Amino acid sequence: MPLADRSTAMARSLKIALVIPTMDRGGAEKQVVLLATGLARRGHDVRVALLTRDGPRSEPLRQAGVEVELIGKRFKGDLTALVRLRNWFDRWRPDVVHTWLFAANSFGRVAAYRAGVPVVIASERCVDPWKSEWQFWIDRRLQGWTDAITTNSDGVRDFYADHGISPDRFVVIPNGVEPGAAKTASLPLSRDAVLRRLEVGEDRKLILAVGRLWPQKRIRDLIWAGELVGTLRQDTTLVIVGDGPQRDEMLRHRDAVSRLDHVRFAGNRDDVSELLPHADAFWIASEYEGQSNAVIEAMQAGVPVVASDIPGNRDLVRDGETGYLFELGNAAQLVERTQEILEDPELASQLGSAARSRIASEFTIDAMVDAHVELYQRLLEAEV
Repeated sequence: MPLADRSTAMARSLKIALVIPTMDRGGAEKQVVLLATGLARRGHDVRVALLTRDGPRSEPLRQAGVEVELIGKRFKGDLTALVRLRNWFDRWRPDVVHTWLFAANSFGRVAAYRAGVPVVIASERCVDPWKSEWQFWIDRRLQGWTDAITTNSDGVRDFYADHGISPDRFVVIPNGVEPGAAKTASLPLSRDAVLRRLEVGEDRKLILAVGRLWPQKRIRDLIWAGELVGTLRQDTTLVIVGDGPQRDEMLRHRDAVSRLDHVRFAGNRDDVSELLPHADAFWIASEYEGQSNAVIEAMQAGVPVVASDIPGNRDLVRDGETGYLFELGNAAQLVERTQEILEDPELASQLGSAARSRIASEFTIDAMVDAHVELYQRLLEAEV
């Protein structure tokens, strides 16, 4: 891009390509939607490339007028997808390519570098112990073709620093969160209506957990804890919202160790923001996280959160101030902390209010989008 044209782009609008593997119902995908639509509202020409396949989160992009390009990678080493992605960059000539998650970070950075894109940014969203040594080797090799790496928490930056990625390349930008149901719904649901939707008795305490049903989330721990607190109190129901590859296995496990009035599965839902304000507690037992959107949304709704004590959760939940942390895998401690909340309404209110205040001040969509725009512009100016 000629220097004059690039200076004009910085002063006015930028051409920004966001690249991500899919548009499934994940936290990274949600942040891409919020970022892309926020950039479009600010007048930037933003487009989203899906490396592998489409998904349900594409719809709000299209509704906002954001172009979605399907690259169609068919298998891990599909070099034809690399060529198609580079050709897309060559035709459009974006100012910035911002890739998200391992496959898109790998293919996207190579394609952007070879297409001569002025600014190339990757994004690491989670502590990733599942990665093999060769995947970390790819991450290390590609950092030389990367102007910056965005992440949502200090814990993710520190994890990658331990695996040979320079911490100086990282820019921490907290997730943005949408306004809660109380702000967006003209007629918010009553507690009775929420309990009926979830098929929970009207006299029961509601504990919510939201997440994909797969090993990272340690759903077994939630089931055990849900059964334990239900047996101890006889007035609680844990409702687990989400779906995933462990669905059938977890349903069988629930049936083997628990009762339906103690632990229920609600599948994927689009009304979580309406449910959260009526939860008495929110649980997350994950083995690793970057910055959980589900936890942020629960805190925004003023729900006391009880979270596994891992770096990503620790960045959000201040133990004893905005919720509680429990030792990873310790279902008994999860129940103990929850009992404190359920037995003391004043404590629950204090924790919930502090959580809501923190999210309102630190995790807005506008702050997240503005931080990205400032980063893009700063890196482009450095290229001039």
